[in-house]
Amino acid sequence: MTLTLPGIESLSLSVNEEIRVRASLDATFAALLEQLGPSNEMRDGTPMPMKLEPFPGGRWFRDLGEGNGHFWGTVQAIKRPTLLEITGPLFMSYPVANNLQYRLSEEGGGTLIKFRHSGFGLIQDDHKTGVVTGWNYIHEQVRKRAEGSRSKSASIR
Repeated sequence: MTLTLPGIESLSLSVNEEIRVRASLDATFAALLEQLGPSNEMRDGTPMPMKLEPFPGGRWFRDLGEGNGHFWGTVQAIKRPTLLEITGPLFMSYPVANNLQYRLSEEGGGTLIKFRHSGFGLIQDDHKTGVVTGWNYIHEQVRKRAEGSRSKSASIR
């Protein structure tokens, strides 16, 4: 019998994205929490509401009711409105560790979100390819939500 071990590249996942939002830091951070939480949805628009407890040690999970659901992660760090960091298995039900970092900063009259997803473990190939599309969709929804709240508050004045 021959034992073949996977190389480090096949065990890791790295996604980096920058999202420019025409809204304030506060509005963008609020939109991020809303989108990752109760307003979460799949790429086809099907609602997939999540619970995000926005404090250190808070859980991020899908509550299916009656004690059923899926645990996605734990809030490792939060510094409103500039940092949200989550660690956990996310949507992967196999041996894996993930870290998500959202770093927000003011830039050009708006907000720049620097996103990083680092993963390590027995990550399935379809998850490696699909994760980029999934994050892009979520981040586009965050941008729209934050910019929509900006235009609503501007029209109220």
